[in-house]
Amino acid sequence: MLDTDLAMGAPGSNIDDGFALALAVADPDIEVDLVTTVDGNTDVDTATRLSRELLERMGRADIDVVRGAAAPLLGGPRRTGTGSDTGHRRRRAATEIVERVLAEPGELTVVAIGPLTNVALALLVEPAIVGAVDEIVVMGGIFMQHRNDARRPGGSNVSADPEAANVVRRSGAQPRFVGLDVTRRVRLTHEHAVEMAGSGRPFARFAGECALDWIEHNERRHPGDPLEQGSCALHDPLAVAVLTRPGLVSWSAAHVEVETAGRLTRGVCVADLLTAAGPPAANCEIATDVDVDAFMSTFLGRVGAL
Repeated sequence: MLDTDLAMGAPGSNIDDGFALALAVADPDIEVDLVTTVDGNTDVDTATRLSRELLERMGRADIDVVRGAAAPLLGGPRRTGTGSDTGHRRRRAATEIVERVLAEPGELTVVAIGPLTNVALALLVEPAIVGAVDEIVVMGGIFMQHRNDARRPGGSNVSADPEAANVVRRSGAQPRFVGLDVTRRVRLTHEHAVEMAGSGRPFARFAGECALDWIEHNERRHPGDPLEQGSCALHDPLAVAVLTRPGLVSWSAAHVEVETAGRLTRGVCVADLLTAAGPPAANCEIATDVDVDAFMSTFLGRVGAL
């Protein structure tokens, strides 16, 4: 199951969620049986529509897409889009996750590549899924560095709903976190995007054009960041790739706390790597390094063939 705030196809919107869905579809060892959507990169209604459109482009309109939460766990205004978000509607995705996990205990993995609202709601609705889900993989947080961005010091996915991140962290599920300090190192370059856009493959051509737009958008938005010049990060695809190739990254057991009250640090993940005497109990694993070349070879080969 992929829980996403997918925005690929909307002008000026992030594209790595779309690439993550594409990689999941392209990987012969991954069976995508459900996509749930959440407010994040775009509003949840747009994310739902774009997810369906992207699956149609890849010839996988058979995969179910279920709309999820349009606001953080503790409420607050929708950040984009219009419409209401009643209790019934915001729990649709959570209910679907619960029902499917309990129907196939030990068989299903949840990969969360947007804010963690839907996953937290599922855990609150039915805590028993902790013992029934195979694992939870989260793209979010930053653990070995400081992001140096005061607007979102913990990264978008955690900062958007830190209370939800804490529900997941405290659930007993032992999630695996793939954070920005690792994912920022895997980059789709301008040259990669040009090659995709010139491909005869329909999805690759569309995705390459979206990537070119996003790279140019980031160059304008982050003129002082050399890493954002001429490439874009593939945050979410790395979280998908580790499902079948966990050796692409190095892992470390950790005890993670998420700040929810700090005036300047709301959403920041504080990772204890259990190196001091009498450490706290581990409650997750975090990615600490990545084999960039191996990931890029896998990603370009599989997505480029769509």
